[in-house]
Amino acid sequence: MTAWLERLNDGRNVWYGTEKVEHLASHHAFKGTVTTIEKLLTLSNEALYIEGRHASFHIPKNIEQLQKKQHAYEIWVDETFGMMSRLSEYSREIETGWYANRRQIATYIPHFEEKIIRRYNDSKEHELLSTAAAQDLQRKRSQSAVEVASGQLRIVKKTEEGVIVRGAKTIATAAPYVDEYIISSFHPRSAEQKSLANIFLIPANLAGLQIISRASFASDDKVNQPLSARFDEMDAVLLFEDVLIPWEYVLVHEDPEAAWKLQQDPVAGALSQHQTVVRLVRKLTAVAALANRLASEADITSFLHVQNELATLFSQIEVIKALLQTAQQTGQLINGVYLPNKQYLATARNLGTTYYPKAIEIIQKLSASGLLQAPATLELFDVHPEWHSYFEGASLNGYDRTLLHKVAWDLVGSQLGARHELYERFYSGDPVRTYANYYKQHTKKEAWQQFATSIL
Repeated sequence: MTAWLERLNDGRNVWYGTEKVEHLASHHAFKGTVTTIEKLLTLSNEALYIEGRHASFHIPKNIEQLQKKQHAYEIWVDETFGMMSRLSEYSREIETGWYANRRQIATYIPHFEEKIIRRYNDSKEHELLSTAAAQDLQRKRSQSAVEVASGQLRIVKKTEEGVIVRGAKTIATAAPYVDEYIISSFHPRSAEQKSLANIFLIPANLAGLQIISRASFASDDKVNQPLSARFDEMDAVLLFEDVLIPWEYVLVHEDPEAAWKLQQDPVAGALSQHQTVVRLVRKLTAVAALANRLASEADITSFLHVQNELATLFSQIEVIKALLQTAQQTGQLINGVYLPNKQYLATARNLGTTYYPKAIEIIQKLSASGLLQAPATLELFDVHPEWHSYFEGASLNGYDRTLLHKVAWDLVGSQLGARHELYERFYSGDPVRTYANYYKQHTKKEAWQQFATSIL
């Protein structure tokens, strides 16, 4: 048993419906993903580590080290078909970025340096898993945040031991499985909302913290639901009912300016977004490979409209891959850290919100009724081997082609598949808002000056 498996029994309060889950590793809603994470943590692949620690804790000094981190991320993504997006590299990179930029951050957040040193070293030493929760629960969205503050996570009291908080945060993907949470605000807070302007780095077993899981999309059937049985990483709401957060876990409290500056820290932002784009490339690659094989087995790749759809998938990969490589090649050494160019990473992330849903749509169009002709269970072919011929493809026998269809259905038609399409659309935030911010931050003036000089 690994140290991580032992930590799952650390007293954390995980709820599934009305049940308080005592043993995640044996519970039907969690055990498949626990097994997957355990497998990842025990992979004997040296490329996952740099200087003896997982690559996500490494501070890159040059492009070669940044590329080593990329390769490490690709290993875990490829092991999970890209379906597990919060295997901790993203939030680990936030913590690593804060640590790397701690001296700069300490100029506007007193005591930050000593706190992040302790937190980072503890996370690195024990290879803690983590996730982030920055959003408020959806309620009366047409009203201002002040008007609905009763449900938002806020400080209600300060003591010598720490701050007492009340409210909730979402969406904490993978929360039941990880060791610590980064709690922050996705949007800036006003002076009137200073009780909401906080950033915490807390353990999962913090006394009084309740972890409220959504309905499970997991399956016990690894044969007929191969993705759902392994990769439902679970999403959760973190509920705080007058919970004491010790000062050692409080990075920012009631300071809108400092909280937003830390949330937007350029080092943490660049490193964490680098990981998300690496994941996007590999996930799109996996989806394109599946689509191409489905088309090949249906013997439809000679049709021009099919080639057009498949070309779209492969073009998506090359665009995101080019943006990733350009971000790395045009990176800069800032405060001793080699950072990828955030402009290209932001471009890739924005495109990903439309690329992935398009890729899923293409699989649906190419497969059509083929996704609905698969028998309920693959065991049918054990009982009736003579029926293989009815379900075979261009090169696969009936069993293997049916398995291919089941993988495809799990990706595009199952509950897990629907969750992933939703996730890829919104994990970076509201696409309308992120595109608007991209417009605001882009160097429009330089583009106009170049045009005016050349034409006018």
